[in-house]
Amino acid sequence: MKLQTTIPFKPERNQIDYSSKVLLLGSCFAENIGAKLNYFKFQNTLNPFGILFHPIAIERGITRALNEVHYTEEDVFFENERWHCFEAHSQLSSVSKETLLEQLNAALHTLKQSLEAASHIVLTFGTAWVYRFIETDAIVANCHKVPQRKFLKELLTPSQIEESILAIEALVRDVNPNVNFIYTVSPVRHIKDGIVENSRSKAHLLAGVHQAVAPRKHNYYFPSFEIQMDELRDYRFYEEDLLHPTNTAITIIWEHFKTVWISSETLQLQKEIDFIQKGLQHRSFNPDSLAHKEFELKLKEKITVVESLILNCKFS
Repeated sequence: MKLQTTIPFKPERNQIDYSSKVLLLGSCFAENIGAKLNYFKFQNTLNPFGILFHPIAIERGITRALNEVHYTEEDVFFENERWHCFEAHSQLSSVSKETLLEQLNAALHTLKQSLEAASHIVLTFGTAWVYRFIETDAIVANCHKVPQRKFLKELLTPSQIEESILAIEALVRDVNPNVNFIYTVSPVRHIKDGIVENSRSKAHLLAGVHQAVAPRKHNYYFPSFEIQMDELRDYRFYEEDLLHPTNTAITIIWEHFKTVWISSETLQLQKEIDFIQKGLQHRSFNPDSLAHKEFELKLKEKITVVESLILNCKFS
């Protein structure tokens, strides 16, 4: 008896290995995949401006970075005892205006460098709902708890999403023509918008992404949303909030991502790194014992070997 829908996967061309440079931008699900890449020591840059939920926010950040339009005092504002920027996540917000501007422009520099050097760019979209700041008529990346009456809420159409994706690709390919784009729709549910509204949002994202991706070269769709919705169709794969995937679900999606996008030649090295990571997390009952000191010495030796192997992969 078959009790689960399984999605077939096959490896793509231009896979990620230890010489690849991966840039991940988008929703909190990008953070999940980025954490996996970081755990296994792949070269990656994750959300320099923090979590960005929709394609317009990502497009604006990329446009500013590649055109080197630095942030000034006009781009920040003071609210609830902190300085914020409507183009960045609140994790960059600060009690100091100068610190915020410094962080924003450092993130801009990081993003520009990553866009120019990336072999793969992973874009994860979380919602098609956006908020337009009435005072400037600009769509924001984050409202920073500014009163809702100061915004107009809008639902991006599939055509608007497609246009934003094509604009992103045109901008990046002008400086990095051979980069591979990987698009995915986040499985995280945005229930604050409403159950029906969340479904409409995901549907618009899916339609817009596929309108942009299907006919083009070096851009691909990875079905993280479909894995969560169909293969993992059970609330045991959600956290207690019933919105975010559990660690188990994230690991399952990551394993599928590996099948499609991570070179099989890296598997042995990943196993070695996993052994080291677990060893580093180990807490001995008797850290002064001879056995533990020998364990630490062997672990350091293995780290040295693995670091050398990774460097050889990066520069070979």
